[in-house]
Amino acid sequence: MNNDFTCDVSVNLPYPPTQPESQNPEYALAMLSNIGSSNSEMTAVSLYFYNSVILEPSYTGFAKCFHEISIVEMHHLDIFAELAYKMGADPRLWTVQNRRKSYWTPAYNQYPRNVRDVIINSIKGEEAAIQKYNRQANTIQNSNIASILRRIVMDEERHIEIFNNMLQHISK
Repeated sequence: MNNDFTCDVSVNLPYPPTQPESQNPEYALAMLSNIGSSNSEMTAVSLYFYNSVILEPSYTGFAKCFHEISIVEMHHLDIFAELAYKMGADPRLWTVQNRRKSYWTPAYNQYPRNVRDVIINSIKGEEAAIQKYNRQANTIQNSNIASILRRIVMDEERHIEIFNNMLQHISK
């Protein structure tokens, strides 16, 4: 149906190096949240992988975009894991709240099947990530981590543009 749909999935700017200024347990926990909470890069990777599978072959162009976006999200996952590790945390697929560790689960995802719902669900996830990363960038007193968060937000904003283009494409 939309084999002609293409996308440029990331912003063409380098990511800052993962060199936190110090080992800060609070910031490490924030990075763990970005790795393995319900609003995390692992959630995005798994959801976009799923979306790429179910949209093929009817929406081949969309499926390819979701696959490529999942790779960008995997890169974000790697960055957050490296930051957490360098700050002394074990970068498993988990989050820690009130000293309790909770492992990531695919149950965090919603799995719509209608193409419009797939796209809208993806937009909501990106918006939640942007809100979370902006909040972290504004409160974390570590310029390297804040710069990384702001750079990742640029990719997430690009993904929303792509998803909005998908919505326009299916409305034609």
